[in-house]
Amino acid sequence: LAAACRARGIAPRIMATGGLFRTPVLGALMRRAGHIRVDRGTTSVHQALDTAAAAVARGSVVLVYPEGRIGLAPGMWPERGKTGAARLAFASGAPVVPVAQWGSHEVLPYRAPQGMLRGIAHAVRRRPVIRVHFGAPVALADVPPGSPGAARRATDRIIDAITDCLVPLRPDEPDGPRHVDPGRPVDVSRIHRRHLAG
Repeated sequence: LAAACRARGIAPRIMATGGLFRTPVLGALMRRAGHIRVDRGTTSVHQALDTAAAAVARGSVVLVYPEGRIGLAPGMWPERGKTGAARLAFASGAPVVPVAQWGSHEVLPYRAPQGMLRGIAHAVRRRPVIRVHFGAPVALADVPPGSPGAARRATDRIIDAITDCLVPLRPDEPDGPRHVDPGRPVDVSRIHRRHLAG
């Protein structure tokens, strides 16, 4: 995803779980690059949203994974999202550009760093293709930010848009991926039910 952003001339600040910032080398690199730490399940989690809104106000592009985790749906379609991306859009007034990616599951195993060297060696031999698709901005102007359920409605639209972007990336794998990572658990508790406009 970073390479695809670079090809488009974008250097996003990534909102990422606080655990990544605690890892010895990666954490230092992420802090130095100005990425935004999200400490989920703590009282300071809202600080990340304020930091991201301030970054957008200064002209930064902020990359948010609205699902809040690596998806665990059996078919690997987007899961029900958390409302942070929608709330950031409401707070900043910035457009939300949906981005889908497909193929990275063939490179790094879910349980990385466990099995990472084997996964990379396998990927070097097989040369899987990772595809990224940037969609059109999600229309949120008709969702009043203060209205009841606004963040959930906006989040559902964002996830629908990401799903639409993912469809052309996996035309021959509509029901599920060909490559199945045996270490990846399955969780159907956050399956996203597409919300049809109307």
